[in-house]
Amino acid sequence: MKQLLAAVATSVVLFACQSRADNAAAIQSARKAAIDSMNTVNQVNIARQHVIDSMKAVNAKASRAGRNVSSGGNDVAAAPVNNTTATPAPAKKKGWSHTAKGAVVGAGAGAITGAIVNKDRLKGAAIGTIIGAGVGAGTGAIVDHQKKKKQSAQ
Repeated sequence: MKQLLAAVATSVVLFACQSRADNAAAIQSARKAAIDSMNTVNQVNIARQHVIDSMKAVNAKASRAGRNVSSGGNDVAAAPVNNTTATPAPAKKKGWSHTAKGAVVGAGAGAITGAIVNKDRLKGAAIGTIIGAGVGAGTGAIVDHQKKKKQSAQ
C-alpha cells in the first residue's frame, strides 16, 4: 500500500511540474503576441503621423506662397491664410442634474429609513421611497435654480 501511495504521489508531482512548464510556455507565447500587437499598432501610429506631418508641410508651403490648398490638391488663389487656429471651448460634460441626483439619493435614503421605522418593512420602504424621492428632487431643483441664477448673473 505504501508503494502504491508513493507511486501516485510521484506521478502527481511530475504532472504538476509538467503543467507549470506548459503554463510558462503559454504565458511566454501570450506575452510575445501582446508585444507583437503593440508593435503593429505603433507602426500604424507612426505611419499616420508621417501623413499628418506631410500634410502640415504642404499646408505650410501653400500658406507661405499665399495660396489655400483644397481637399482635391488644386491650388486656389485667395487671401493669405491665417495660420492661427481657434481652440474650441472644452465640451461641458453632461451629467446628472441636481434634481435627478437628489431624487435618487432621497429615494434610497427614504427606502432605508421607511423600512427601519415601519413594522411592515415593504410598505415602509415603498412609502419612504416616494417621500424621499419627492424631497430629494425638490431640494435638487432648488440647487439647480440657484446655479442657473448665479450663471446668468455672471
